[in-house]
Amino acid sequence: MVSELPLRSRWGAVCLSGVLLFSTPGLARGGDGSPEVPVDAPLQAHVGLSQQSLAQVPLERPDFKPLAVVVAVVPGLLFHGLGPLVAGDSHTAKRLFALEGAGLGLIALGGVPIALTGASRRTIAPLYAVTLAGFSVLGISALANLYAVTAPAFDAGVAPPLLPPLELEVGYQYVNDAAFDYRHFLTVGAQARFDSLRLLGAVRVDPSEGNTQVRLGGAWRLLGAPERALSGTDGSALDVEAFGQFHRYPTEGFALISGEVALRGRLAMSRFSPAMAGSFAEVSVGTSAEAYTYPGAVSDGNLHEQLLFTFGYGVWLGRGGPFRGEAMLYYDHRKDSFAGGIRSRGGGIVGAFGLKGRALLTDDWGVAAEVQGGGALVGRLSLIRALGGER
Repeated sequence: MVSELPLRSRWGAVCLSGVLLFSTPGLARGGDGSPEVPVDAPLQAHVGLSQQSLAQVPLERPDFKPLAVVVAVVPGLLFHGLGPLVAGDSHTAKRLFALEGAGLGLIALGGVPIALTGASRRTIAPLYAVTLAGFSVLGISALANLYAVTAPAFDAGVAPPLLPPLELEVGYQYVNDAAFDYRHFLTVGAQARFDSLRLLGAVRVDPSEGNTQVRLGGAWRLLGAPERALSGTDGSALDVEAFGQFHRYPTEGFALISGEVALRGRLAMSRFSPAMAGSFAEVSVGTSAEAYTYPGAVSDGNLHEQLLFTFGYGVWLGRGGPFRGEAMLYYDHRKDSFAGGIRSRGGGIVGAFGLKGRALLTDDWGVAAEVQGGGALVGRLSLIRALGGER
């Protein structure tokens, strides 16, 4: 179910993916190609912008043009940037063409050697990481292509000025998995926000079957403003995360225990192009060590490792009032979640695709929802109680 590549190769893949992640155009530089700016600086405060670059970069979003939306789908999903080009935004079009080219180049750089070496265990980890990075860049480019031409039809969202110090969550989760009998889960969760630290916990229990998943961990903000003080920033950030997880399968007679570490970066796409104000791209890369427990002697077959990789494209839902939140379309490469993975035609297993959203409707109450499609179909709906949720 998960990869068993050597640990040294696994960490090499993680490090390589991190380098690729933060070398993505626009992350280390301002959206105009100017020198590096603080990741928590607002778009309007990009200190590297010169008068010359200001004259070259359109600071206002283009007008909405229905024809550009059509072109962004066909043939724009094959040639990213055609939609913005039809809309008259050549600046964004050029950047999307370059981003798509970078994604295709990374896929070839990793995929071709994999094919030539027969997916050798000695080289598969770093090459696989490069290929995944290529697909993430290509996926983000495709979604940015669509957003750039549809966004002018509505006001751009903004990162919430601050989020409450404590959120409690209770909800329902449905899982349709042909391999297991469980279906209905009660979910409870909580997250606490401090200055640069965020602690999270979640429990999912099937009352009838007894299947239980417990997940605890936290995130430390390396770059960017803390979530309790996002006012005046564009929401870009870099976090290091660590989680532990216990998943018990009583009917099947085994349990899964795992620990993981990851880097998660979020980039406000307004740094890539003003046409994409209100949206963000997110990429996470990490590694997980896992152990299966079941009756019988412990062997190396009980121990596994897994390369963790996710990417997504999202939008801010709020406009600066009490209503604030986000929604994101994403891909998750892990195989040990409720959604699991999908077996491809080539025999490999890819991860799951999903859509999730989280919003505070008032200072005190909010909702969260998520749907995933992989080896199983998963849906979750939760009610959020915010404590200290005043803006």
